[in-house]
Amino acid sequence: MMYNDVFRVMFGRRFQTADDPLFNELKALNVERSRLSQSFDFNYADFIPVLRPFLRRYLNRCTQLNNRRMKIFEDHFVQERMKALEQSGKITCAIDHILMAERKGEINHDNVLYIVENINIAGIEGTLWSIEWGIVELVNHPEVQSKLRDEMAAVLGPNVALTEPDLERLPYLQSVVKETLRRRMAITMLVPHMNLRDAKLAGFDIPAKSKILVNAWFLANDPKRWVRADEFRPERFLEEDKAVEANGNDLRFVPFGIGRRSCPGIILALPIMGITLGRLVQNFKLLPPPGLEKIDTTEKLGQFSSQILKHATIVCKPLEA
Repeated sequence: MMYNDVFRVMFGRRFQTADDPLFNELKALNVERSRLSQSFDFNYADFIPVLRPFLRRYLNRCTQLNNRRMKIFEDHFVQERMKALEQSGKITCAIDHILMAERKGEINHDNVLYIVENINIAGIEGTLWSIEWGIVELVNHPEVQSKLRDEMAAVLGPNVALTEPDLERLPYLQSVVKETLRRRMAITMLVPHMNLRDAKLAGFDIPAKSKILVNAWFLANDPKRWVRADEFRPERFLEEDKAVEANGNDLRFVPFGIGRRSCPGIILALPIMGITLGRLVQNFKLLPPPGLEKIDTTEKLGQFSSQILKHATIVCKPLEA
């Protein structure tokens, strides 16, 4: 689903089945990229620079993987859209705007490929992990499911399918999405930044060109700054924290970063999460696997992400019409 959502917006195309060879190759390459980039087994030199000389094999693997990914984007997507744009002259998807910027000399072709690569990473993985966490929390909190279902029935009417324009009329659904991003932040450490000049922060000296990591998860789960921070409680965004949004208007909650370097994927992630979770609750009662009362929420930690350690197959019980 996530691949089709992102690739339809980006390239105007979709994968017809899960057996599509190109889909499976992309998925395998993404899994390997995530493993290499986030595993402490490989990336320890980011934190212990003196060990960098021992990372030659690791860096070679990263380079080879990156070259394979770029070739797929170039051969199967970018070149295809370049030809279509030359023939029709019509802009029909996001990559067309990027290719037009290249034509005007605003960016070069390497920029095009890296934009495509970044959207492929951020638009698919982070949103997918967040949806998984949202489903887990809904299963483990049936009272939240019921409140969410009641809100949609009251606002939309019976048997009316949720669509994107409806999201702004559903404050509790928005709160469920925000609470998922707060309590189960998929990208725990924001994308690394670098300061160009020497700086001071809270009395500490930060040398120029330091790698700066922001622990966004801790900001969003600090018990000194949130009421009952360790609870999954969407109501907080309708009560004491009703002014807090996911766009970084409050520094306690910055799941997409803040300012000029914030993640542009917010415009896709929030509606996709809202529609996916809302449609599931509209049509099904989400239950834990048979024999279990709740789903295990133990986390599998990477350098920058938090994922579910043990995936479970939930029960989706259709609601009576």
